[in-house]
Amino acid sequence: MNLIKFNKITPTINKNTFLAKGSIVIGNTTIGKNSSVWFNTVIRADMDKITIRENTNIQDNSVLHCDKGSPLKIGNNVTIGHNAVVHGCTIEDNVLIGMGATIMNNAVIKKGSIIAAGAVVLENTIIPEFSLAAGTPAEIKKKLDPGILELIKQSADHYSMLKDKYLELEK
Repeated sequence: MNLIKFNKITPTINKNTFLAKGSIVIGNTTIGKNSSVWFNTVIRADMDKITIRENTNIQDNSVLHCDKGSPLKIGNNVTIGHNAVVHGCTIEDNVLIGMGATIMNNAVIKKGSIIAAGAVVLENTIIPEFSLAAGTPAEIKKKLDPGILELIKQSADHYSMLKDKYLELEK
């Protein structure tokens, strides 16, 4: 099974969440409905709480962790791209984190933002609403139109549909 109890706390996973084979969810983790955790992802809440809200997808080979005093909070309709490292930060609703991006402790990614593939968001950085951030360290490259919310939600909805197909295979 891919759920591991830690410090007497078992992860709380909504029944309509898909956990792919090889993914591991540890400790004080809560995952909301219609979310998905893809192959070989590790979500390790052994130091503080990790909360993933609804309709959010954590793609293959990603690592989610946090330090004591720096919980990890991920909002609704979020896409975390393949091989991302997301550590002790806050990601608000309707955000896309690109493949291979790294988000460090106490960073805040505000709603409607996109973090480019390979970007590194340093500790305590705040990415404003509707921003495109890229680079190492990540810098704001441009302001995004609020219409980007629809495209970000389409990404989340696509993974929700894919999740449903995988859940059907498990029946």
